[in-house]
Amino acid sequence: MNAIMRRALTGAMALSLAAPLAACGQDHQDAGAGKDSIGLLLPENKADRYEKFDRRIITSRVASLCLECKVDYSNAEQQVSTQKRQFDALVKKGVKVIILDPVDSQAAKSWVDAAAKKGVKVIAYDRLAEGDVAAYVSYDNEKIGRLQGQGILDALGSQAANSDIVMMNGSPTDPNAPAYKKGAHDVLDDKIHKIVYEKDIPDWSAVTAKKKMSDVIKARGAQGFDAVYSANDGMAGGIAEALKSAGLKNIPVGGQDAELPALQRVLAGTQSFTIYKEVRPEAETAAEIAFRLLRGKKISSLTSTVVTSSSKAGIPARLFKAQLVDRKNLKDTVVRDGVVRVDLLCADDLASACESLGLE
Repeated sequence: MNAIMRRALTGAMALSLAAPLAACGQDHQDAGAGKDSIGLLLPENKADRYEKFDRRIITSRVASLCLECKVDYSNAEQQVSTQKRQFDALVKKGVKVIILDPVDSQAAKSWVDAAAKKGVKVIAYDRLAEGDVAAYVSYDNEKIGRLQGQGILDALGSQAANSDIVMMNGSPTDPNAPAYKKGAHDVLDDKIHKIVYEKDIPDWSAVTAKKKMSDVIKARGAQGFDAVYSANDGMAGGIAEALKSAGLKNIPVGGQDAELPALQRVLAGTQSFTIYKEVRPEAETAAEIAFRLLRGKKISSLTSTVVTSSSKAGIPARLFKAQLVDRKNLKDTVVRDGVVRVDLLCADDLASACESLGLE
């Protein structure tokens, strides 16, 4: 073998040995990249709260607890496959704590279980993911449903017992939706005449809710129902549009989330109430639990109860209370707490309504 061939062979062998070493080095880098990171995976960006409040508050709280920590954030935009890729990417980086608000709680089970076997702690946030989650932070969702049901009864007043109700429930892939529905039924079923139409709305779609409401109006006529239960504010917006297009007024409509457009509808009288869930305590508690798990500390002082999913019992949990908001207490809830700016709430033709409530 001549000198040129020997040099070529030696170089090829060096390259072949270097390639797996480089790959191993890359794997090692990925595995350690997340040691001071907390993953945050939120499900969608249609609702105002996730980008404007949850993400910002969680990131800020983590920064206040841990100077060297960072939040590795992604939004799934309502796509399960996207969220799975985001989740897997965090695990590959070596992130050991993930705050997960699942697009589909059942679909998340296999990811959560696989991650738990690798020592990854998953905090189910706002929605209870299936699988081996380490903690859960949310609200008492059946109580929220009962608040919504009571809001419908209060809006109907003395006519409730003779009233027919339309129910637009939340997405069938959201584990909170059945709890809202159950709570609402617990209150409404024995206090009204009849539920004349009920539908679970995929992806909480306002467009779908509007179409279904228009179909109900066409099928039953203007006198065919007396109030509409909407599981959230986004769908309530579509429902309100359908009622307006049909020329129907003074039909009680309820919602949830205390979004700005919903609060404006409450002022205008086209939505009777919404449900206000203070995001700050929920988000800050999730951030602190994540930090403690990251540092191997106990979380018992932050989790005052336990919950059970279909795949795990005894999950440490913190469940916060929510509050119904209507015209009467709008000033002393969302305005007082700074959830909404008065100048935005009272814009344009709502100025007089705000003035009458002492909001300007």
